[in-house]
Amino acid sequence: MTDVFISLPTSDLERAKTFYTALGFPIRPEFSDENGTCFVAQENVLLMLITREFFATFTDKPIVDPAAAAQVSINFSRDSREEVDEIVAKGVAAGGAEPKPAQDYGFMYMRDLDDPDGNSLGFLYAVPEDAAEAGGAAEGAEAEPSVQPAGA
Repeated sequence: MTDVFISLPTSDLERAKTFYTALGFPIRPEFSDENGTCFVAQENVLLMLITREFFATFTDKPIVDPAAAAQVSINFSRDSREEVDEIVAKGVAAGGAEPKPAQDYGFMYMRDLDDPDGNSLGFLYAVPEDAAEAGGAAEGAEAEPSVQPAGA
């Protein structure tokens, strides 16, 4: 099995460490130094929070401000709605922000969390058999979400 590395820029590496460890993401020290820190988001999925200056050495393209522009959507599944709510609450308590209310599609419950730099993370709970019964994304159809207040 290979690992997936997702690299995100940060303007404050220490703040990023505090935030992501508060989410329960352990640090992989062998991939971490003064330029960046590697976090285990899920088995074989690693988040690299890299200083903006060092991040810029990997590309000639401009590095967007994640607080002002979305470039990628990163979503992590959880085993229950309660786990989704719990990790978002931890992130908000650690300095993150929930940019929009929770979305409930019936077969899938989603919440978004922006880290202190504005990088967006999504957390979701989905039950595939419910999705097929609902005629939702499992069959290619689009469902209208029921928007709920955060933490509902």
